[in-house]
Amino acid sequence: ITGDHAETAFAVAKQLGIAVKKTQVITGEQLNKMSDNELLEKIHRYTVFARVSPDHKVRIVKAFQKQGKVVAMTGDGVNDAPSLKIADIGVGMGITGTDVTKDVADMIISDDNFATIIVAIEEGRKIYSNIQKTIQFLLSTNAVEVVTLFLACIFLPQFTFLVPSQLLFINFITDSLPAIALGLEPAEYDIMERSPRDNNSNILSGGVGWNILYQATIQVVILMIMFVLALRFYDNITATTMVFYTLNLIQVFHAFNLKTNHSLKSINIFKNKMFNISFGVSILLITLVATVPFMRMIFGLANLTVVQWLIVLACSISIIPFVEFIKFLQYKFKTERVK
Repeated sequence: ITGDHAETAFAVAKQLGIAVKKTQVITGEQLNKMSDNELLEKIHRYTVFARVSPDHKVRIVKAFQKQGKVVAMTGDGVNDAPSLKIADIGVGMGITGTDVTKDVADMIISDDNFATIIVAIEEGRKIYSNIQKTIQFLLSTNAVEVVTLFLACIFLPQFTFLVPSQLLFINFITDSLPAIALGLEPAEYDIMERSPRDNNSNILSGGVGWNILYQATIQVVILMIMFVLALRFYDNITATTMVFYTLNLIQVFHAFNLKTNHSLKSINIFKNKMFNISFGVSILLITLVATVPFMRMIFGLANLTVVQWLIVLACSISIIPFVEFIKFLQYKFKTERVK
């Protein structure tokens, strides 16, 4: 979109791969002869708009928006300000841009290098993806606590599932360090290959809602089966202790699943230093509760045997292969649907 002559604009566009034939070029004079409805119908034919005025730029932006497109507009002069203001994303130039342009812009390129836009988009996508991962982790793990307590109270009211102090410790472990660390995950390798989000999408779109549901369900099933079997073979306090440790560890291990939407084999799971620290601190705190008699007494926990600990660890780590298997099925289904 330029104020230059049509021939000049086409020559530049051809070198850039924006246009291959002159029928893709339209001038401001031709735009004046078109109604808004006619422009809306034909705008997809053109990739070069020459000899345009500020009003023409506004009409072009609006036409694309009416087609449901998310429009980004770049500019540096006063005449670009109106179109930058109505565009979904107005991008102003930091060096050559006028004050008016900078005031209405949503994003300012400080070095006037368009390649910086790519960096900004990648950073934005990474932040949004990490927010989704954190929310997915928090909702799926907290749902497990609520649902398991509800089921235990309804179907096994004569037994103690978890006491308040134990629940507070679980929330302290799972709702703090792992959740914060997930927000600092590096960008995934395919972050720039993903399709743009739909205008109507929300934070739970893109399969996040479904992931929360099935991941919480898996954990609930594991914990309830363990509790029922532990009650059969051991006493109530031992069963409660096994559930307590499992609920802590299963959520800490589950945080690994949320580092990527792909298989864990496709990434370096130890790349995020903050995550490694949070994992180590969480395990250390759980170990202190398990090994220090005074701590066990405060939380009303039993001293587990080696066999009982092996059961706890096996159940806790099992969340990783379970989720990996679901991811594999999702990838296979998606691949077959594309074919």
